[in-house]
Amino acid sequence: MSDSDGKKTLGLRSGARPGNVKQSFSHGRTKNVVVETKRKRVVVPKPGAGKAGGGATPSGDPSRRPAGISDAEMARRLKALQAAKAREAEETAKRAAEEKAREEDRARRRAEMEAKEREQREAEERARQKAEDEERKKREAEDAAKQAAAEAASVADKKKVEPAAQQPRTFKTPTGADATPRKTDRDQRQPARNKGRDDSRRSGKLTLSQATGGAGGRHRSVAAMKRKQERARQKAMGGAVEREKVIRDVQLPESIVVSELANRMAERVADVVKELMKMGMMVTQNQPLDADTAELIIQEFGHNVVRVSDADVEDVIADIDDDEGTLQSRPPVITIMGHVDHGKTSLLDAIRDAKVVSGEAGGITQHIGAYQVKTESGTVLSFLDTPGHAAFTSMRSRGAQVTDIVVLVVAADDSVMPQTIEAINHAKAAKVPMIVAINKIDKPAADPNKVRAELLQHEVVVEQMSGEVQDVEVSAVTGQGLDELLEAIALQSEILELKANPDRAAQGAVIEAQLDVGRGPVATVLIQKGTLRQGDIFVVGEQYGKVRALINDKGERVTEAGPSVPVEVLGLNGTPEAGDVLNVTETEAQAREIANYREQAAKDKRAAAGAATTLEQLMQKAKDDETVSELPILVKADVQGSAEAIVQAMEKIGNDEVRVRVLHSGVGAITETDVGLAEASGAPIMGFNVRANASARNTANQKSVEIRYYSVIYDLVDDVKAAASGLLSAEIKENFIGYATIKDVFKVSNVGKVAGCLVTEGVARRSAGVRLLRDNVVIHEGTLKTLKRFKDEVNEVQSGQECGMAFENYDDIRAGDVIEIFEREEVTRTLT
Repeated sequence: MSDSDGKKTLGLRSGARPGNVKQSFSHGRTKNVVVETKRKRVVVPKPGAGKAGGGATPSGDPSRRPAGISDAEMARRLKALQAAKAREAEETAKRAAEEKAREEDRARRRAEMEAKEREQREAEERARQKAEDEERKKREAEDAAKQAAAEAASVADKKKVEPAAQQPRTFKTPTGADATPRKTDRDQRQPARNKGRDDSRRSGKLTLSQATGGAGGRHRSVAAMKRKQERARQKAMGGAVEREKVIRDVQLPESIVVSELANRMAERVADVVKELMKMGMMVTQNQPLDADTAELIIQEFGHNVVRVSDADVEDVIADIDDDEGTLQSRPPVITIMGHVDHGKTSLLDAIRDAKVVSGEAGGITQHIGAYQVKTESGTVLSFLDTPGHAAFTSMRSRGAQVTDIVVLVVAADDSVMPQTIEAINHAKAAKVPMIVAINKIDKPAADPNKVRAELLQHEVVVEQMSGEVQDVEVSAVTGQGLDELLEAIALQSEILELKANPDRAAQGAVIEAQLDVGRGPVATVLIQKGTLRQGDIFVVGEQYGKVRALINDKGERVTEAGPSVPVEVLGLNGTPEAGDVLNVTETEAQAREIANYREQAAKDKRAAAGAATTLEQLMQKAKDDETVSELPILVKADVQGSAEAIVQAMEKIGNDEVRVRVLHSGVGAITETDVGLAEASGAPIMGFNVRANASARNTANQKSVEIRYYSVIYDLVDDVKAAASGLLSAEIKENFIGYATIKDVFKVSNVGKVAGCLVTEGVARRSAGVRLLRDNVVIHEGTLKTLKRFKDEVNEVQSGQECGMAFENYDDIRAGDVIEIFEREEVTRTLT
């Protein structure tokens, strides 16, 4: 405290000062509050402090030295601090070195343990493989003993032989012994209880079994292993090595799938899709591209484009003529044909029961429609069962000649019937040799001579009638003449000298096809050339696929099928049609391209032409194509007399330009066979007092074959005569209806020159044709633009009246010219 005279006095100094704070509340209320404000204490060192040591601090800042610490003490403390820091850094380095040594020791021990485990696993794997081999050999020996015991029991008691269909199917192992497929698959698989443990223990380790793809698994190719090694080498070098770009010639059809385009360029599919996305096209690998877009992509990747036509895809399956040195004898293919109930099925069963070894029978033939028989002389024969001749007709219409010999079955007590005649026509159209089997010779009413005599009417002359066609009297019930029939077939096959090359890509024809619920599309194929093997890629008609399984006529799985061998083929992507040709290709891409091309061609053909054979379309086609001079038809009647009368009437229709050709005439309902023959020949079917069955109607609708029904023979003849008359070109006849003389010529705006005329003869019509005559010479021929009477447009002007005429696109008219007016009439020519 200081008094009034300026002297300081001892007292307490206040550490806080009073102050006022105004507080605000709701509704506008306020309040003043007195508060104390504390000051912050500031310590100011006295002048001269810290100089007791005679100088500044070691740090150079005497003001920062603690009070009471001398310079020597401060230096000693700093030196101790620096020594502590050095010891700490040294200990840190020492600990890091020890840790590194321990880590190297752990890595070394880990590598040693892994090597020991790897050796132990390999030893266990070898022991397991050895145990499995010993167990498999033991089971094979047991199975062989059981099979030998079963065969001994079957020989001892022949009365208790089980059907072949109930015997277990066996497969040949590499050692030559038989083993069931169930056991073989089980033996080759690792037990489930050890699978998880072994996989976890061997994760990341490469064993011999894994390198080869496992037992029964998929093996890696040498190229894949080389690519893997190349990738590992590049990775070890620290980066990818840039490869040299390979420029390829890419064959480009009209349409191609993205994945196939990438495959042909040897580029990644993802890269091709990415490039298409850059072009604004969001596509997938299975999406087709047009040729122009694909060409841009090929050029973008730096390859060369080779444009090919769609039809060029079939060049890969072009038929190649085999050298004579490669040909080997093959079994003949025999087709059994004949009328219903004449004993075709019974004859087939008799041949099978007599010549197929015991244990191989059991209805397999009827299942696939084809089987092989071995005669006593050792000759192998392939028989086809084609009921209704549907497949036979389809094959001939598609150019697939599969049969070598036709056996015509005729009942001795029923003689020649309508379907017998139809079979004869089919055999003649196919141009294959025929053997007549006169069946039911054991019946009392049998008359084989009558059969031979009636066959003469259809130009079938048997040997007993001084002809060249072999005939054999047989009985399916008693077995009489079966050996003679087989010998006749073998003799005919020797004459034909049938040969084929088995060492080439397979080619065959589809006998029948169906969609099986459990197996998918199944096709019965008769191999004609080469050998079809399991795993082959093929194209058949508009379908393609890969042979998943081959089943022979005995119901057994086989690995290959040679010429003249019928087999069931599994692995198609769709159901083909009977008569389609099967060809083996090198790659699946080729097969898919060919199938897609054929499918598109068939669609275009159906869309453009419709494949219709109506009478009106035949007449129109005749007008468009002057080369058509025949009208083919098929005739089916209720009785033989009506059919003969219709055929005779058809033969009388025609002249030197046009004639009617009856492809086939028969008695009975219209069947699928008739529709197939009509489709192959492009002809309509005329039914007289008969109707088509349901299957024939459906087939006719699908194939666009016209069927016409008649009950009066004269209506049928008149329609055919009218259709044939449509093939004749019509006559054009001109009728002159008037003459007019030009008196003067006027110019009219927007019309041109108008002739003022006087009709001197007949009548002038605007719709008629006109000729302009000058000095009796025709200088123009055309039509009228206008015909006026005074100021009115008229259609006709009578003789003696004046009118105005203007010609269409012609103005060179003069006074004194004569206008000739005429009308054309088309006179239709008819056949008398």
